[in-house]
Amino acid sequence: MVRYIHQWLMANQFAEHRLNRALLDLTKEQPADVVMTLLRVAPSCDRAALTMWKSIMCSPRTAEPAQLILLDVLGSWPEHSTCTSDGDKTGVFVLAATVVMWKILQMPCVPHVVTVYFPRLFVHLLFQVFFSTLDVPAEVDTFWKGCQQQYGLATNPNRFAVRTLKSLLCQMQHEDVVVAIERKCGWDTLLCADTHHYAVGLLAREMSCVSIPLCSRIARDLLRLLSTQEPRWELPALAFLVEVLECLNLSERGAKRILQILSRHLRSECRERRRLALRALLVLIDDPLMSEKMWSLTESLVELLWDADGEIVSMTVRLLSFIFWDKAMLMPSPIALQLVEALLPLFDHDNSHVQLLSILLFQTLMSLPLEKEEKALKTHVRQSLLPLFFHCHDENQHVAQVSQETLLCVAEFLKRRDLQKLVKNKKLWKFTECLVRTAWKCQPQAGEAP
Repeated sequence: MVRYIHQWLMANQFAEHRLNRALLDLTKEQPADVVMTLLRVAPSCDRAALTMWKSIMCSPRTAEPAQLILLDVLGSWPEHSTCTSDGDKTGVFVLAATVVMWKILQMPCVPHVVTVYFPRLFVHLLFQVFFSTLDVPAEVDTFWKGCQQQYGLATNPNRFAVRTLKSLLCQMQHEDVVVAIERKCGWDTLLCADTHHYAVGLLAREMSCVSIPLCSRIARDLLRLLSTQEPRWELPALAFLVEVLECLNLSERGAKRILQILSRHLRSECRERRRLALRALLVLIDDPLMSEKMWSLTESLVELLWDADGEIVSMTVRLLSFIFWDKAMLMPSPIALQLVEALLPLFDHDNSHVQLLSILLFQTLMSLPLEKEEKALKTHVRQSLLPLFFHCHDENQHVAQVSQETLLCVAEFLKRRDLQKLVKNKKLWKFTECLVRTAWKCQPQAGEAP
């Protein structure tokens, strides 16, 4: 019946409304059949198909179910396949649904349902840009060339997806966002696979300036996608999410979900994902609900202290400092040992800020109650005495002061009253002499492991 209605409208140009009721009744009863059949019959959305789409999308009876099915199709690059009641399993190209949405967005009065489902539509179009930039299968390319000949659309599918995304933003009265991104060359950056996630982050920042509630809705959709979709979606999704995290009002369940997502990215082999995950955690650390739960990420964060990327190390030290600050939680000894081993090399890091943070974190560690094996930890802590002594004379006054404070904490932790007295009385010139004189105390005795 859908095919018949389409054929009849193609043959009768000025009789658009005669079969409206039949079409709407069909759509109400079998929305999936009608939407999928119409996409198959007229994938390039010809005049008759557009007439049918207008009727469906402007009717309160049929607009929502039809929009939901279109969203399912849009989220299934490069094609979506649903068997209709006549047994048709032909795949429908996602670009066919995009052409439909683009034409609907050009209507003088855009259906209200498009506004209602803006966040999901926005997300699907954004990632369609990404997928069509990465790869366009031959059959999709052939389909697109046909659309180009018929309508003179954008040269490439990804550029057309960007055009549709711009139209959507303009319909939501966010022309300022479109112009701001254009001014910063963001749309062109979006069309390159290597820089796509940077442009997504820029778009998120611009949108957060105009509508926090809207960004919150988009962020919830992204959380859902990051929980379920395959890895190739994750980098641009994470890039957007990081920029709008402050818009979210996280529940207990939402906090748990986002920590699971970020924990996975902390262990990723992709440097950019690790960096974004750390940025997200630094944003969330001010939330009391999140800061308590982040304790579970300690082991993954300690491993990142060995990362070759200075920025990742710096953010990791900051995050660990926030997690441990003013917390009297019992620390498992294996984690404490790993943390001490990872922090010691950072005392001599090229970045003075990393030096400062690592020494401060080391100082905090000395005050935390340990689960057990304090003796094993003392063996590692002794190795910090000499580096800390040297940094007491650092050119950076902040590093020098913190090193002296930490040296005192270490002496107290090791129960070295002789060293404590020297540091308190600021007789540091005698410190190394005292260390050498008592070095035998730090050496393994007969039968002990070195």
